[in-house]
Amino acid sequence: MYAVVTASAQRSPGRVLMTESRKSVGPGGIPSGGNGHVGARRHRRDGGRNGRSTRSGGRREHGHHRTMPAIAASTELMEIGVFPFLPRDRGLASLVMGDVESTGKKGSTRRTERENGASRVLPIPSLGRVFRRERRVRLGDVDATGRLRLDAVARYLQDVATDDSDDLGSLEARAWVVRRTLIEQHQAPRNSEDLALATFCSGMGNRWAERRVSMAGAVGGSVEAVTLWVHLDPVTGRPKTLPAEFVATYTEPSGGREVTARQVHEPVIPGDDDVHTMPWWPRVTDLDVLNHVNNAVAWEVVEQTLERVRARELIDLDPAGSLRAEVEFRDAIDHGVVIAAMPLTIAYRVADGVLDVALWSTDGESVYVTAQLTSRH
Repeated sequence: MYAVVTASAQRSPGRVLMTESRKSVGPGGIPSGGNGHVGARRHRRDGGRNGRSTRSGGRREHGHHRTMPAIAASTELMEIGVFPFLPRDRGLASLVMGDVESTGKKGSTRRTERENGASRVLPIPSLGRVFRRERRVRLGDVDATGRLRLDAVARYLQDVATDDSDDLGSLEARAWVVRRTLIEQHQAPRNSEDLALATFCSGMGNRWAERRVSMAGAVGGSVEAVTLWVHLDPVTGRPKTLPAEFVATYTEPSGGREVTARQVHEPVIPGDDDVHTMPWWPRVTDLDVLNHVNNAVAWEVVEQTLERVRARELIDLDPAGSLRAEVEFRDAIDHGVVIAAMPLTIAYRVADGVLDVALWSTDGESVYVTAQLTSRH
């Protein structure tokens, strides 16, 4: 279902996940694959955060000495002004920020009264559709200690969501983009551990939905996750109201809970106080069927940075233990970036036991990913 893409999508840099029905009846599911990024690229070339100039100095770990533009944290997705399938010189997913549901249904809950999507995990509901699968942790998914890595967890989230959608079928073609993912790990699953996975819808907005995934291991592994996906019109690329059959299928397990689509991270900027940097190269093996770096790769950036700060004793955090990790997807890393073979820049800061990460473009004009990680103790 999720492997079906249009020819225009295959040729373009847009980060849209296409879905197509394989059944004639049945409601559609929440999106699965790791292909969508929506984010605002708001830059000031001549200044830093709050109007002050960014520093050209600071503690750095490679020769990235550009003055980096400040990027205000995006607040609320309203609509995509540019279709993500357009060439890069037209821009990616330009956003209008504001009251996203100003065109929504009458009587809907006010934005200030709704929770931010993918900001907390909810228990498995007793009513409504909960889809379940089992899988075993394999050698290629673990680190040198046998711990299930966070990027592998992200792939598991994609796989079980795809299975859920395939099981339901769909009445129409769909497109979705990922906005934000939260992982709460209580104990990392281990190599060869059998996992029981359960997934369900935990909330909706007018044009987006949360997918919750729970992983329970046979020998104690425990991971809870939630991802927010924005539903797009596959023709225009604009956010589109959720289909009626989708709402009918998932309202019961979600309990009618409404969520917003805000992004909350403020990207750390190279050159700011206590910000370190290191280079990172995307690889051709990171590209997916839409010819863009898959969103699970963002968690490889988190893993790389976490190991760096632990090696430098900047943070006391056991990656196999209890932790909370958030990733927000802001811009796509396309084929051209990969084959250019130029390093991107990981900027990171550790303060009060919290690791903040931002992945910047080579020219310092775009933030692809932001992340935040902390111990849950």
